[in-house]
Amino acid sequence: MFGYLNNFGGLLNRSFAPKIKSNRKGMTMEDVLRIASYIAERYKTDFKERIDEMKLHKLLYFTQREALIQTDTPMFDASFYGWKYGPVLLEIRESYRNDTLHNLPSEETIKKYQGVFNKIFEHYAVKDSWSLSRLSHGELSWKNARIGLLPSENGNVKMKIEDIRKDAERIKMRRYLLKEMAMVN
Repeated sequence: MFGYLNNFGGLLNRSFAPKIKSNRKGMTMEDVLRIASYIAERYKTDFKERIDEMKLHKLLYFTQREALIQTDTPMFDASFYGWKYGPVLLEIRESYRNDTLHNLPSEETIKKYQGVFNKIFEHYAVKDSWSLSRLSHGELSWKNARIGLLPSENGNVKMKIEDIRKDAERIKMRRYLLKEMAMVN
């Protein structure tokens, strides 16, 4: 029914479209290991099982994108790599495998990003890892990091934050249009 929303009929280039600000002055970046710890701990609390590594990487990607949507700034300063099954943070791999993701962010940080975390847990944490992998394959940031790679290669190309911003703008516009359509109908 809403298939035409994928390209927005050129609407992304119009001035009324909500924009993601690229001004990075004065922003404080969170520690990605603490954010990963929070997601892993909340997942365990909500779903009564340990999150698998692939899902953790994808939820971190969607968390970063959602932070751009809601706050106009990245939540953490860590680079995703466009691996064959979707975005991966190398610094998370070792910590996950060693089961050392136990340092939670401050209560202030959790409160600051509560809207971001809630959106991720409502819309993405409930999906299985392979569904999240397929969703991440639709992201421009992932596609651009995969240019020139075979489907079977992990690759070592970093996903650009500028491309993640474009993904965030696309989702922000989609939400805006869906909200507007609901008001009309």
